[in-house]
Amino acid sequence: ADMKREYTAAEFRHVVDFLKGKVPGITIATDVICGFPTETEEDFEETVQLVKDYNFPSLFINQFYPRPGTPAARMKRLPTAEVKNRTREITRVFQSYRPYDRKLGEIQTVLVTELAHDQKSYVAHNKFYEQVLVPMDDSLLGKTIRVKIIETGKHYLVGFVLGPQHDPLPKPLQKGKVSGLAHPNQIESDRSQDRTNKKNAQASLATGLLLLSLLLVLVAFYVMPSHS
Repeated sequence: ADMKREYTAAEFRHVVDFLKGKVPGITIATDVICGFPTETEEDFEETVQLVKDYNFPSLFINQFYPRPGTPAARMKRLPTAEVKNRTREITRVFQSYRPYDRKLGEIQTVLVTELAHDQKSYVAHNKFYEQVLVPMDDSLLGKTIRVKIIETGKHYLVGFVLGPQHDPLPKPLQKGKVSGLAHPNQIESDRSQDRTNKKNAQASLATGLLLLSLLLVLVAFYVMPSHS
């Protein structure tokens, strides 16, 4: 409550459970602050249990810092040693599990996007934006390919290339073009087509009204009584 968050741990769990139920395999990342001035030992243990329950693949761990001008900056701070101990403990829990081991052997479709930090592999991403390392083959860069996961690490997977994806992505735009913006010629062409469609619709309406008028005249002619 003192942190002025607009949600509780229970509400956070509810949202995560809902997302995981609706999108199997979804990547959930979060962050924690260790050592807020009013954080009790019980509060901290609840945070640790949350990490254990969900095994977040990405977790940003920070120590409390009193930002000037905030109410928390005027609160009495916890002992520095205690804050450091809590930070080490939750870091230990985070490092104790490997979230990607269950994906070993999976066949995935990935998009190869960039050079890895080790300069020895290319980085690809699957539909959950998990990092998949593939061989540094220039023909793969920018391509969608199928891989088999043959190795997993704490923060990555390693893929064996099976071949190209048969449903490739659209070709990249030419340099200088922006996605979602039509060329001026295309805009004018669309406007011209709209005007033509409008004229055709008006002509069809006029023809329909004329035919209806003729039909009414004929009906009137046949139903009117004869005076001869």
